[in-house]
Amino acid sequence: METNHRSGFVNIVGNPNVGKSTLMNDLVGERVSIITSKAQTTRHRIMGIVNAPDYQIVFSDTPGVLAPKYKLQESMLNFSEGALTDADILLYVTDVIEDPTKNSDFLAKVAKEKVPVLLVINKIDLLKGQSDLETIVMRWKELLPNAEVFPTSAKEHFNVNNLMARIVSLLPECPPYFGKDALTDKPARFFVTEIIREKILINYDKEVPYSTEVIVEKFDESDDSIHIMAVIYVERDSQKGILIGKGGAMLKRVGMDARKDIEAFFGKRVYLELFVKVEPNWRNRENKLKAFGYIE
Repeated sequence: METNHRSGFVNIVGNPNVGKSTLMNDLVGERVSIITSKAQTTRHRIMGIVNAPDYQIVFSDTPGVLAPKYKLQESMLNFSEGALTDADILLYVTDVIEDPTKNSDFLAKVAKEKVPVLLVINKIDLLKGQSDLETIVMRWKELLPNAEVFPTSAKEHFNVNNLMARIVSLLPECPPYFGKDALTDKPARFFVTEIIREKILINYDKEVPYSTEVIVEKFDESDDSIHIMAVIYVERDSQKGILIGKGGAMLKRVGMDARKDIEAFFGKRVYLELFVKVEPNWRNRENKLKAFGYIE
């Protein structure tokens, strides 16, 4: 065992839309989680790994906690609740707008945690003055009395370095869990599907983004390029029409936006082909959720 090497699992939990993915990407220093202004952007538990000579931090971004309306959301909640059971350090992320009593059942579980809990109050750049922050901190201290509080702005990178230093100091002595060159536990294809899904979330409204799933069917990589074929699944024919758009214009826009980001992610030229298929009611079908990686 390496002497004085520290390693640990740092799990990021909280309600939807408080900035968990923005914070994770800032802490990891890479774009591992997709970010949009819409709730429920993160559907999986995504690991981002930070390596230094004397430590390794395995961050996990999790879906926002919400009362499930269909089977997909049940599996998303399972990812979030699972993050409470295997953490060495827990980051509970909230923001300056959120009602602290929201999802009180989940919060009560966090309050009972034996591992260190760091309460991150995000988006403090939206506050007018110091007294507002003090009021918010006092309210949260009543709910999570054992937590250490870190007011931050992940978007502005404010106080994130202090948070990181505290995480490092709390890591248990342990050899690394992953190779020292690892960035994530997810395969390359996963990031392709997430980038395409991000562009769908940005370009479409209402139910369409939440009814889509992306599967990469072909990923042929050479030294200087990657040929990718991906299928976007929707639940209804009407959604397929909206997704494709008049004369294929909308799907073409999604493809162009996604290709640019995929090229930046892999540092190679990318050929991206997108197809749309209808898979009725997939969010409530267990066999489909298994095939799409939501249920093990």
